[in-house]
Amino acid sequence: MALKVAFQMDPIERIDIRGDSTFALLLEAQWRGHDVFYYTPNNLSLRDGKLIALGHSLTVEDKPGDHYRLAHQREEDLSKFDVVHLRQDPPFDMAYITTTHLLERIHPKTLVVNNPAAVRNAPEKVFVLDFLDLMPPTLVTRSPDAIRAFRDEHKDIVVKPLYGNGGAAVFHVPPGDTNLNSLIELLGMTFREPIMVQRYLPEVRGGDKRIILVDGEIAGAINRVPAPDDTRSNLHVGGRAEPATLTPRDKEICARLGPELKKRGLIFVGIDVIGDYLTEINVTSPTGIRQVAQFGGPDIAAMIWDVIEAKVKREKKR
Repeated sequence: MALKVAFQMDPIERIDIRGDSTFALLLEAQWRGHDVFYYTPNNLSLRDGKLIALGHSLTVEDKPGDHYRLAHQREEDLSKFDVVHLRQDPPFDMAYITTTHLLERIHPKTLVVNNPAAVRNAPEKVFVLDFLDLMPPTLVTRSPDAIRAFRDEHKDIVVKPLYGNGGAAVFHVPPGDTNLNSLIELLGMTFREPIMVQRYLPEVRGGDKRIILVDGEIAGAINRVPAPDDTRSNLHVGGRAEPATLTPRDKEICARLGPELKKRGLIFVGIDVIGDYLTEINVTSPTGIRQVAQFGGPDIAAMIWDVIEAKVKREKKR
């Protein structure tokens, strides 16, 4: 079933295809014979009630440094498409939120992946708060006094911006570290939103597990091990990927989350687990597909497209 597919994403010339999940989805779409249209968020417009994108036809090749070809620049009415992938990276700011409002106008007749309303209501470090019993002790606040009291109680903490991404501005504040007040001031001046503070999990030295769920079901996982001189396990800041084995606790967490993800139309989700604790639910632009495949895991891009094609087929029958 050849589909008319659009990808709303970051500039394709900037992506690192070796670990980019969007590129994996593009390769699979092309292999299945889908007609792929590519555009960036700044080229999305609502005009006379129509959602219009200025973009190009796109072909891709799994060849670093020479991975794409653009052709036939044009404007397209996105309501005429079968599928739109919402795949630009955070920050999850008002620009990002606005694109969800615009794309919501065509969903679900045009299937937007992930559901734009659900994405808007599920930023990584906020949606996860619906599952506090699965998380380490957590505080969300702008109050310096509340942060200091949390630190007094838990001693070893991590401080991070609530809407940050990619490990940016994440700080480990161990007992005896005298920089907490300065960090509170810095984050308070840099970000208008509250700060997230959590008890530090020493298990992170053994890895931060990324588990990918497709339509609420476990699809695969990798472990991301931080560099010796860093707290963060994100791969683009020096974390090392390695194979992962799911524990009974991992499966328990996924079983709790799966039905809610499926209910919300969140087809492609990556959750982060450290030790026995859930730390994030990533729905905006999850990664990990290519790393799972590199370690002999399943073809998650194919799994995602199987779900998408089935949903589009059902919609067409209505």
